[in-house]
Amino acid sequence: MTLIQQYELEKLPEGGRIISEKLPSVRSISLGLWIGAGSRYEQPGEGGISHFIEHLLFKGSSRYSAVEIAQIFDSFGGELNAATAREYTVVHARFLDRHLEEAFDVMADMVLAPSFADIDPEREVVVEEIAMYEDSPSELIADYLTRSIFGEHPLGKSVLGAADIISNLTAGHIQGYHAGHYTLPNMVVAAAGNVEQAQLVEMARSRLAGGNGAQPLAETQPAPSVPAGTAHDACFYEKDTQQYHVCLGGLGLSRHSDRRFALSILDSILGSAASSRLFQEVREKRGLAYSVYSYSTLYSDTGLVGVYFGCRAESVAEVTAIAAGQLESLMSTPVGADELERAKESAKGRVVLGMETTHSRMSRLGKLSVTNSEILDIDEIIERIDEVSAGDIMELAQEFYQPEKLTAVAIGPDSVIFEKALASLGGRRQLLLKPA
Repeated sequence: MTLIQQYELEKLPEGGRIISEKLPSVRSISLGLWIGAGSRYEQPGEGGISHFIEHLLFKGSSRYSAVEIAQIFDSFGGELNAATAREYTVVHARFLDRHLEEAFDVMADMVLAPSFADIDPEREVVVEEIAMYEDSPSELIADYLTRSIFGEHPLGKSVLGAADIISNLTAGHIQGYHAGHYTLPNMVVAAAGNVEQAQLVEMARSRLAGGNGAQPLAETQPAPSVPAGTAHDACFYEKDTQQYHVCLGGLGLSRHSDRRFALSILDSILGSAASSRLFQEVREKRGLAYSVYSYSTLYSDTGLVGVYFGCRAESVAEVTAIAAGQLESLMSTPVGADELERAKESAKGRVVLGMETTHSRMSRLGKLSVTNSEILDIDEIIERIDEVSAGDIMELAQEFYQPEKLTAVAIGPDSVIFEKALASLGGRRQLLLKPA
């Protein structure tokens, strides 16, 4: 399988883009219908509607019932799923190449002509999903950090939404949101595997013609503006947990930034790899936490960086101090040649390994296309990674990871424990107490 992603791209007259990569050595196809509709495009009072609609797409369409959809893909021996993010929704499937026409037909009808049947039963399913998520503090804490950084901006809202909003969404509201967002100019069809671009384009022209029947948008939905600063210095959510779950973070880079490659290397050095500084210092050497890592999230016009750890009460202050110390070290001392080279090789390995399935190749094409991001071939990505210097790493750390400027959030039973730990970050913070 070649590593260079040689794709073909075509735009339909009515809008919508078709992008594919032919891999003749496989018998499968991964197909995704990507829509530029996610939680950041939701208005007040409709938080979670994008995710709710994702669920409802599987409840039947104009020509297929929910049972028929499930039976068709089961008969393929294939997989059908979907996901909602802050800037897009995707319905994706993997199946044998000979099932392309029927799979495309079903998926197109699901996306463009959902019946919106069984709204109330599925509403309860989503409310249960929200409740399950709220019972998982190690996952929930990242949403709390995002909320603290972006405040009331749509990027600060949970993708799942809130139970009270989901419970009150009407059929008319749901149908209106779908009509306004699930339009051809706001859609990308992506595929990878044993697929011909000409065949894919022809199917798109016949099955997507007219879109969802709504007035087509001239362009992709415009993104709301992004706030320049954070909403709160520190937030504590009281919950009777065995561990304290802590996130430190702030604004980061957009997915269009040329420095995103350096940020991935910084992440690898700081906390996203088993050999990273945080993992080695906190878990391997001291045994203070089972889970500790750093991460970065890139959006179309901004982003965030974060550090997470979960530990018992007696370790919160020590782990916070270790994290602050590692950040200070990255800001003041250039990373060594061996450490930098190891992080680069790790990043290159992840890129190459991530190209070994049709699903990952399709997802890369679809996600980059629907978010209007540049699509680099693998050789160019590796070249960009090789260009990252120790100075680039230090510059990013100084810009985004100054401990005294980081927003801090925590979930746990006693705010005093968290408040004492904040002292090691420096600066003066107003601690906001909130119910979990």
